[in-house]
Amino acid sequence: MTTPFQHSYLPNTEAQRQAMLRTIGAASVDELFDDIPAEFRDAPLDLPPALSEMELQQELTAISQENLVPGDYACFLGGGAYRHFVPSVVRAIVSRGELLTSYTPYQPEVSQGTLQATYDFQTMVCLLTGMEVANAGMYDGATSLAEAALMACRITGRSTVAVLDTVHPRHREVVSTYTASQGIRVVTVSEDSVHVDRETACLLTQYPNFLGAVHNLAPYRDAAHAEGALLVVSAYPAALGMFTPPGDYDADIVTGDSQPLGAGLSFGGPYVGFFACRERFLRQMPGRIAGRTVDSTGRPGYVLTIQTREQHIRREGATSNICTSEALVATAAAVYLAALGPRGLRQVAELCYQKAHYAASLAAQVPGCRLYQGSGPVPWTWFNEFILQSPLPPRELGLRLRQHRIIGGLDVSGAVPNGTLFCVTETNSRQEIEALASALAEVHG
Repeated sequence: MTTPFQHSYLPNTEAQRQAMLRTIGAASVDELFDDIPAEFRDAPLDLPPALSEMELQQELTAISQENLVPGDYACFLGGGAYRHFVPSVVRAIVSRGELLTSYTPYQPEVSQGTLQATYDFQTMVCLLTGMEVANAGMYDGATSLAEAALMACRITGRSTVAVLDTVHPRHREVVSTYTASQGIRVVTVSEDSVHVDRETACLLTQYPNFLGAVHNLAPYRDAAHAEGALLVVSAYPAALGMFTPPGDYDADIVTGDSQPLGAGLSFGGPYVGFFACRERFLRQMPGRIAGRTVDSTGRPGYVLTIQTREQHIRREGATSNICTSEALVATAAAVYLAALGPRGLRQVAELCYQKAHYAASLAAQVPGCRLYQGSGPVPWTWFNEFILQSPLPPRELGLRLRQHRIIGGLDVSGAVPNGTLFCVTETNSRQEIEALASALAEVHG
């Protein structure tokens, strides 16, 4: 069947369509689709009658009210996305017309606001992680970790990636997805017995890890570097407000999710990953970098630089296909960090730490419950996430807590028997924490 309709995005002429059909040996478009049973070619859609705009808004509002929203409920859910307070200045700044678009600033003469914000984001990521260079952002924490694994393989010329079993399981899945088509082998190693050999390109770690523990990174660095492999650390940026940055452990690449830095939960996105490394690896870093320079009159200016690794320039020779969707969220992170400053970020971290330890101390007093602190002889150091082992299965525990208007925690029984991961941030009040303890006591009564 032919039609005079000219598609806005597929503007093939009728002559071009006929040429393509001749090339593949089909006499018509109908013949091209002969293999599809007739009843499925133009199947009727069983859709309800159309709604007016007002009716549609009412229906969507009713559906949205089925969500359990932090704020309406006390939230103790973490495991990769965290509820932190976002100062109003963040939205006020990123909503300005100069910054609101996240489109790539290819024309620096009209994009100085975006470029300066990106440059500031890179600078603050370096200060936060203790690294030498950072890029303009990645899609999220999981994909930035996967890109780090690919980068390590390019640098070392090796094709095996070792990942600790305490790295977020979803992040490990993303790493496997990214590497599968490139002939790279991903090996999961136990945190208790790290094995790195001469075939290993890098060791992937998480800091704090998925179970909440904060470990000394030096043994992992030593195990990796002794065999010529790189140490890659996926870090929770709020924890870096008070813990030693990975750069001080001589990490080679540091990644993570900037969601805790001014993005909010946002029903799962969009977020922005950060990516930093040693300067000697700059040419292999994925994504783009904003640089600071001066114009012909000596005034400071900002430009995109070292883009030659991207797919729109190097095609199949590129090391990255990172695009622009994360630029606005990176700007929000830059505003957040600038507004808080080092002291403010440390205060946030200390509040998370203190409130979480207070919550854990109350939860551990509930009869039948036990605070899990690892299987080794030395108890874990942890930041703001702890595992409670309960007589109730985690799913049932979560359902019962929701009856008390409490969200959390996260089922981690795959790693810890009957383990539920609870997260506490600066947003949780004392009243919420004590309500959690009371609810735990009641559901276990």
